[in-house]
Amino acid sequence: MEVVIVPDAAAGGELIAEAMAGLLRRTPDAVLGVATGSTPLPIYQALTAKVRSGAVDISRARIAQLDEYVGLPADHPESYRSVLRREVLEPLGIAPDAFMGPDGTAEDVPGACAAYERALAEAGGVDLQLLGIGTDGHIGFNEPCSSLASRTRIKTLTEQTRIDNARFFDGDIAQVPHHVITQGIGTILEARHLVLLATGEGKADAVAATVEGPVAAVCPASALQLHPHATVVVDEAAAAKLKLADYFRHTYADKPDWQGI
Repeated sequence: MEVVIVPDAAAGGELIAEAMAGLLRRTPDAVLGVATGSTPLPIYQALTAKVRSGAVDISRARIAQLDEYVGLPADHPESYRSVLRREVLEPLGIAPDAFMGPDGTAEDVPGACAAYERALAEAGGVDLQLLGIGTDGHIGFNEPCSSLASRTRIKTLTEQTRIDNARFFDGDIAQVPHHVITQGIGTILEARHLVLLATGEGKADAVAATVEGPVAAVCPASALQLHPHATVVVDEAAAAKLKLADYFRHTYADKPDWQGI
Protein backbone atom coordinates (compact mmCIF):
# COMPACT_ATOMS: atom_id res chain seq x y z
CA MET A 1 0.00 0.00 0.00
CA GLU A 2 0.99 3.63 -0.36
CA VAL A 3 1.88 5.38 2.88
CA VAL A 4 2.05 9.17 2.72
CA ILE A 5 3.44 11.03 5.74
CA VAL A 6 2.22 14.62 6.07
CA PRO A 7 3.11 17.34 8.57
CA ASP A 8 -0.30 17.59 10.19
CA ALA A 9 -4.02 16.86 9.90
CA ALA A 10 -4.71 19.92 7.75
CA ALA A 11 -2.13 18.84 5.18
CA GLY A 12 -3.62 15.35 5.11
CA GLY A 13 -7.09 16.78 4.64
CA GLU A 14 -6.00 18.96 1.75
CA LEU A 15 -4.13 16.11 0.06
CA ILE A 16 -7.10 13.75 0.24
CA ALA A 17 -9.60 16.44 -0.75
CA GLU A 18 -7.59 17.10 -3.89
CA ALA A 19 -7.61 13.36 -4.65
CA MET A 20 -11.39 13.38 -4.33
CA ALA A 21 -11.61 16.45 -6.54
CA GLY A 22 -9.45 14.75 -9.15
CA LEU A 23 -11.73 11.72 -9.09
CA LEU A 24 -14.80 13.93 -9.56
CA ARG A 25 -13.18 15.69 -12.52
CA ARG A 26 -12.58 12.29 -14.16
CA THR A 27 -15.84 10.69 -12.99
CA PRO A 28 -18.46 13.34 -12.15
CA ASP A 29 -21.01 10.77 -10.93
CA ALA A 30 -18.52 8.95 -8.67
CA VAL A 31 -19.70 7.26 -5.48
CA LEU A 32 -17.78 8.66 -2.50
CA GLY A 33 -17.74 6.56 0.67
CA VAL A 34 -17.59 8.75 3.76
CA ALA A 35 -16.74 8.16 7.41
CA THR A 36 -17.63 10.04 10.57
CA GLY A 37 -15.60 11.11 13.57
CA SER A 38 -13.20 13.98 14.10
CA THR A 39 -10.38 12.66 11.89
CA PRO A 40 -12.00 13.22 8.45
CA LEU A 41 -13.24 16.74 9.22
CA PRO A 42 -10.20 18.43 7.59
CA ILE A 43 -10.97 16.47 4.41
CA TYR A 44 -14.57 17.66 4.29
CA GLN A 45 -13.56 21.24 5.06
CA ALA A 46 -10.95 21.27 2.29
CA LEU A 47 -13.32 19.67 -0.22
CA THR A 48 -16.07 22.15 0.68
CA ALA A 49 -13.67 25.02 -0.01
CA LYS A 50 -12.89 23.57 -3.44
CA VAL A 51 -16.58 23.16 -4.28
CA ARG A 52 -17.47 26.67 -3.16
CA SER A 53 -14.59 28.18 -5.13
CA GLY A 54 -15.72 26.41 -8.28
CA ALA A 55 -12.59 24.26 -8.46
CA VAL A 56 -14.69 21.10 -8.64
CA ASP A 57 -18.31 20.23 -9.43
CA ILE A 58 -19.87 17.74 -7.02
CA SER A 59 -23.46 18.07 -8.21
CA ARG A 60 -23.56 14.59 -9.79
CA ALA A 61 -21.69 12.72 -7.06
CA ARG A 62 -23.30 10.21 -4.76
CA ILE A 63 -22.43 9.68 -1.10
CA ALA A 64 -22.33 6.30 0.67
CA GLN A 65 -22.31 5.93 4.46
CA LEU A 66 -19.87 3.55 6.14
CA ASP A 67 -21.75 2.74 9.33
CA GLU A 68 -24.62 3.72 11.63
CA TYR A 69 -25.73 3.28 15.22
CA VAL A 70 -28.63 0.90 15.82
CA GLY A 71 -31.59 2.34 17.70
CA LEU A 72 -30.81 6.05 17.50
CA PRO A 73 -33.58 8.01 15.75
CA ALA A 74 -32.45 9.29 12.35
CA ASP A 75 -32.81 12.87 13.60
CA HIS A 76 -30.77 12.27 16.78
CA PRO A 77 -27.84 14.73 16.64
CA GLU A 78 -25.32 11.89 17.03
CA SER A 79 -26.84 9.46 14.55
CA TYR A 80 -24.31 9.22 11.77
CA ARG A 81 -26.95 10.25 9.26
CA SER A 82 -27.36 13.53 11.18
CA VAL A 83 -23.60 13.98 11.55
CA LEU A 84 -23.03 13.47 7.84
CA ARG A 85 -25.86 15.84 6.98
CA ARG A 86 -24.20 18.57 9.06
CA GLU A 87 -20.58 17.90 8.10
CA VAL A 88 -20.82 16.64 4.51
CA LEU A 89 -24.15 16.87 2.72
CA GLU A 90 -25.20 20.41 3.63
CA PRO A 91 -21.75 22.06 3.27
CA LEU A 92 -21.21 20.36 -0.10
CA GLY A 93 -24.76 20.95 -1.31
CA ILE A 94 -25.46 17.24 -1.82
CA ALA A 95 -29.13 16.47 -2.49
CA PRO A 96 -30.78 14.00 -0.05
CA ASP A 97 -31.58 11.58 -2.88
CA ALA A 98 -27.86 11.30 -3.68
CA PHE A 99 -27.18 9.84 -0.21
CA MET A 100 -27.14 6.12 0.64
CA GLY A 101 -26.94 4.72 4.14
CA PRO A 102 -28.06 1.75 6.26
CA ASP A 103 -31.27 2.13 8.29
CA GLY A 104 -30.32 1.92 11.94
CA THR A 105 -33.96 2.29 13.02
CA ALA A 106 -35.25 -0.72 11.07
CA GLU A 107 -37.20 -3.39 12.93
CA ASP A 108 -35.54 -5.98 10.68
CA VAL A 109 -31.87 -5.08 11.05
CA PRO A 110 -30.50 -8.02 9.02
CA GLY A 111 -32.92 -7.06 6.27
CA ALA A 112 -31.68 -3.46 6.41
CA CYS A 113 -28.10 -4.70 6.10
CA ALA A 114 -28.95 -6.78 3.04
CA ALA A 115 -30.84 -3.85 1.52
CA TYR A 116 -27.80 -1.60 1.89
CA GLU A 117 -25.55 -4.18 0.25
CA ARG A 118 -27.97 -4.25 -2.70
CA ALA A 119 -28.04 -0.44 -2.88
CA LEU A 120 -24.26 -0.26 -3.06
CA ALA A 121 -24.19 -2.88 -5.81
CA GLU A 122 -26.92 -1.14 -7.80
CA ALA A 123 -24.96 2.12 -7.56
CA GLY A 124 -22.01 0.40 -9.22
CA GLY A 125 -19.92 0.17 -6.06
CA VAL A 126 -17.88 2.77 -4.21
CA ASP A 127 -15.19 4.59 -6.19
CA LEU A 128 -13.28 6.05 -3.22
CA GLN A 129 -13.89 5.01 0.36
CA LEU A 130 -12.60 7.18 3.18
CA LEU A 131 -11.61 5.34 6.34
CA GLY A 132 -10.49 6.21 9.84
CA ILE A 133 -8.89 3.74 12.22
CA GLY A 134 -9.58 2.98 15.85
CA THR A 135 -6.91 2.67 18.49
CA ASP A 136 -7.49 -1.10 18.33
CA GLY A 137 -7.19 -1.21 14.54
CA HIS A 138 -10.89 -1.30 13.69
CA ILE A 139 -12.19 0.19 10.45
CA GLY A 140 -15.83 1.10 10.15
CA PHE A 141 -17.17 -0.72 13.16
CA ASN A 142 -15.40 -3.95 12.31
CA GLU A 143 -13.96 -4.66 15.72
CA PRO A 144 -10.93 -6.93 16.30
CA CYS A 145 -11.53 -10.52 15.18
CA SER A 146 -14.12 -9.50 12.60
CA SER A 147 -14.12 -11.75 9.55
CA LEU A 148 -11.99 -10.34 6.75
CA ALA A 149 -14.71 -11.53 4.34
CA SER A 150 -17.60 -9.96 6.28
CA ARG A 151 -20.46 -8.08 4.63
CA THR A 152 -22.68 -5.29 5.96
CA ARG A 153 -24.07 -6.54 9.26
CA ILE A 154 -24.93 -5.70 12.87
CA LYS A 155 -22.02 -5.59 15.30
CA THR A 156 -21.68 -5.24 19.07
CA LEU A 157 -19.29 -2.46 20.06
CA THR A 158 -16.41 -3.21 22.38
CA GLU A 159 -16.22 -1.35 25.64
CA GLN A 160 -13.14 0.52 24.42
CA THR A 161 -14.95 1.81 21.34
CA ARG A 162 -17.89 2.94 23.47
CA ILE A 163 -15.45 4.74 25.80
CA ASP A 164 -13.76 6.38 22.79
CA ASN A 165 -17.13 7.54 21.40
CA ALA A 166 -18.52 8.80 24.70
CA ARG A 167 -17.03 12.22 23.97
CA PHE A 168 -19.74 12.69 21.34
CA PHE A 169 -22.42 11.97 23.96
CA ASP A 170 -21.42 14.55 26.59
CA GLY A 171 -18.89 12.08 27.98
CA ASP A 172 -21.66 9.73 29.12
CA ILE A 173 -20.92 6.17 28.00
CA ALA A 174 -24.43 5.14 29.04
CA GLN A 175 -25.78 7.10 26.08
CA VAL A 176 -23.54 5.32 23.55
CA PRO A 177 -25.44 2.55 21.75
CA HIS A 178 -24.20 -1.01 22.10
CA HIS A 179 -24.88 -2.00 18.50
CA VAL A 180 -24.17 -0.64 15.03
CA ILE A 181 -24.64 -1.50 11.39
CA THR A 182 -21.35 -1.43 9.54
CA GLN A 183 -20.09 -2.25 6.10
CA GLY A 184 -18.12 -5.45 6.49
CA ILE A 185 -14.45 -5.73 5.69
CA GLY A 186 -15.28 -7.69 2.55
CA THR A 187 -17.68 -4.91 1.52
CA ILE A 188 -15.08 -2.21 2.19
CA LEU A 189 -12.46 -4.07 0.16
CA GLU A 190 -14.72 -3.91 -2.91
CA ALA A 191 -14.29 -0.12 -3.18
CA ARG A 192 -12.00 0.79 -6.05
CA HIS A 193 -9.73 3.00 -3.92
CA LEU A 194 -9.36 2.96 -0.14
CA VAL A 195 -7.97 6.04 1.59
CA LEU A 196 -7.27 5.89 5.32
CA LEU A 197 -6.37 9.00 7.32
CA ALA A 198 -4.85 8.67 10.78
CA THR A 199 -3.51 11.45 12.99
CA GLY A 200 -2.09 11.67 16.48
CA GLU A 201 0.21 9.51 18.58
CA GLY A 202 -2.75 7.51 19.87
CA LYS A 203 -3.05 5.88 16.45
CA ALA A 204 0.64 5.02 16.04
CA ASP A 205 0.38 1.40 17.21
CA ALA A 206 -2.67 0.73 15.04
CA VAL A 207 -1.03 2.30 11.99
CA ALA A 208 2.13 0.20 12.44
CA ALA A 209 0.06 -2.99 12.79
CA THR A 210 -2.00 -2.06 9.73
CA VAL A 211 0.93 -1.27 7.44
CA GLU A 212 3.78 -3.46 8.67
CA GLY A 213 2.14 -6.20 10.71
CA PRO A 214 0.65 -9.46 9.47
CA VAL A 215 -2.79 -9.54 7.90
CA ALA A 216 -4.80 -10.66 10.90
CA ALA A 217 -8.35 -10.36 12.17
CA VAL A 218 -7.05 -8.96 15.45
CA CYS A 219 -6.19 -5.79 13.47
CA PRO A 220 -9.05 -5.44 10.96
CA ALA A 221 -7.38 -2.54 9.14
CA SER A 222 -4.53 -4.86 8.15
CA ALA A 223 -6.90 -6.20 5.49
CA LEU A 224 -6.01 -3.09 3.48
CA GLN A 225 -2.79 -4.93 2.60
CA LEU A 226 -4.96 -7.19 0.43
CA HIS A 227 -6.35 -4.31 -1.63
CA PRO A 228 -4.80 -3.38 -4.99
CA HIS A 229 -5.13 0.37 -4.37
CA ALA A 230 -4.99 1.43 -0.75
CA THR A 231 -3.49 4.71 0.44
CA VAL A 232 -2.69 5.45 4.08
CA VAL A 233 -2.16 9.12 4.95
CA VAL A 234 -0.65 9.77 8.39
CA ASP A 235 0.83 12.70 10.25
CA GLU A 236 4.23 12.46 11.89
CA ALA A 237 2.77 11.45 15.25
CA ALA A 238 0.73 8.58 13.78
CA ALA A 239 3.77 7.48 11.76
CA ALA A 240 6.05 7.39 14.81
CA LYS A 241 6.20 3.58 15.07
CA LEU A 242 6.60 2.76 11.39
CA LYS A 243 9.92 1.01 10.84
CA LEU A 244 9.87 2.03 7.17
CA ALA A 245 8.91 5.65 7.76
CA ASP A 246 12.00 7.00 5.98
CA TYR A 247 11.30 4.76 2.99
CA PHE A 248 7.71 6.01 2.80
CA ARG A 249 8.86 9.63 3.02
CA HIS A 250 11.30 9.10 0.17
CA THR A 251 9.00 6.99 -2.02
CA TYR A 252 5.68 8.78 -1.79
CA ALA A 253 6.42 12.22 -0.33
CA ASP A 254 3.31 14.28 -1.12
CA LYS A 255 2.66 12.66 -4.51
CA PRO A 256 0.74 9.42 -4.05
CA ASP A 257 -0.47 7.56 -7.11
CA TRP A 258 -4.14 8.44 -6.67
CA GLN A 259 -5.25 7.01 -10.03
CA GLY A 260 -4.06 3.49 -9.37
CA ILE A 261 -0.98 1.37 -8.98
